[in-house]
Amino acid sequence: MVIIPFGDCSYPTRPTGVWSVLEGVLVTTTTNTPLAEADGAVVDPDQLRRATLASSVGSALEYYDFYIYGLASALIFGPLFFKPLGDDGALIASFATYGVGFAARPFGGMIFGYIGDRFGRKMVLILTIGLMGTASFAIGLLPTFEQAGMVGAVLLVTLRILQGLGAGAEQAGATTLISEVAPRRRRGFFAALPFVGIQLGTLLGAGTFALIAMADKATLEGWLWRVPFLSSVLLIAVAIFIRLRLKETPVFKELEKHKNVAKNPIGQLWKHSKKNTLIGIGLRMGENGNSSIYSALLIAFLAAKDGVFPGDKFIGPVGLLIAAGFAAVMVVTFGAVSDRFGRVPVYRYGALFQALIALPAFYLVTLGNVTLVWIVMVVGIALGVQSMLGPQCPLLPELFGSRYRFTGVAMSRELSAVMAGGLVPLVGAALLAVTDHSWLVLAIYSLVLALISFVTTFFTPETVGRDLLLTEDAS
Repeated sequence: MVIIPFGDCSYPTRPTGVWSVLEGVLVTTTTNTPLAEADGAVVDPDQLRRATLASSVGSALEYYDFYIYGLASALIFGPLFFKPLGDDGALIASFATYGVGFAARPFGGMIFGYIGDRFGRKMVLILTIGLMGTASFAIGLLPTFEQAGMVGAVLLVTLRILQGLGAGAEQAGATTLISEVAPRRRRGFFAALPFVGIQLGTLLGAGTFALIAMADKATLEGWLWRVPFLSSVLLIAVAIFIRLRLKETPVFKELEKHKNVAKNPIGQLWKHSKKNTLIGIGLRMGENGNSSIYSALLIAFLAAKDGVFPGDKFIGPVGLLIAAGFAAVMVVTFGAVSDRFGRVPVYRYGALFQALIALPAFYLVTLGNVTLVWIVMVVGIALGVQSMLGPQCPLLPELFGSRYRFTGVAMSRELSAVMAGGLVPLVGAALLAVTDHSWLVLAIYSLVLALISFVTTFFTPETVGRDLLLTEDAS
């Protein structure tokens, strides 16, 4: 057992086995295999450390926003902004605003993907975090239906669109940035590290809602619901400060050096990479769709008037809080495992696992046992979703050539986000309303999305260890 400082990424051994990151120190068992260089240059330990931190904080803010908005849509936005529509109508309208943010994400992916491939990865990460965070903060200032009628709802939709535009490139930027500065043979491990920020954001969002849900209804709907949105300003400040100190990635520097930067990355992507873009979309369906099912639709199902725990605004967020704690460890574990066994096998068995647990998992939540509900959420999120997300972190950047990589990752992520993450709560809420809140809606939805990703893995090239300086796609 040796202890390697996190910054010393030129250490002459390649770590294998199980890792843990604590206080900037990497603890690992090692073998005497050479540590791979980053693509384009020897690993810059300072850049790797800053890139990991900057990406993690950005992921934390995005998913803090994602979960507080999802939880608010499931639990409180209906009566606040859409009260005249009745209980079911208000919930569907609330989830419609949730879906609007996802509909905006592909446009954000195109806009910021173009900027990222044309002018550099760093610039995008600063722009997206500012746009996304400002929109979230402003939601906390909105007037409700009681205060201004439908004006509040219109402004809510507008700000949700701005959130979606920023979020449309945030994760693509984080994934691309960290993959292009990480050691090649350990890219899965390092590319998954920023996604610990996702779980941190989930912990913050779910934890905040779990606390405020304990307040009485009048206080919650009066002013307390605003606190989670207004608090996002703290994460914005930290993220912008860190990102201003980032360097550009060695891959983009090489493109600039050889005057090989794409002038029209979107056109190049659709000309040369339709197949890999479709592969990226298919892979994301099971991961992103099931993430929305477990984190938003299931919580609405539990707390609905005809649900398992009618009106309860505590059980769902607490279950999400517990699941996020486990998921923070598992996403990095699955990313590291994909370095050893390949991206495709890990992804394939993760999707199959998610499909196999769908029917029994959602049946168990109907039994009214709180502990069983929390176990289902932990298994579904920490094992099912993360077993796909872990290998996905390095796989998507590895699928695309360097000239339009940012755009390719962004479009794969965000087109699938509309079809899976955005539509799941909206369509699911509508189906629950017409099926008398049948648990089979959740189970079949989860099963179908997981099977789409499972089938897609048979068309996916293995990309582990790929040179990211290559301008052509993996094939």
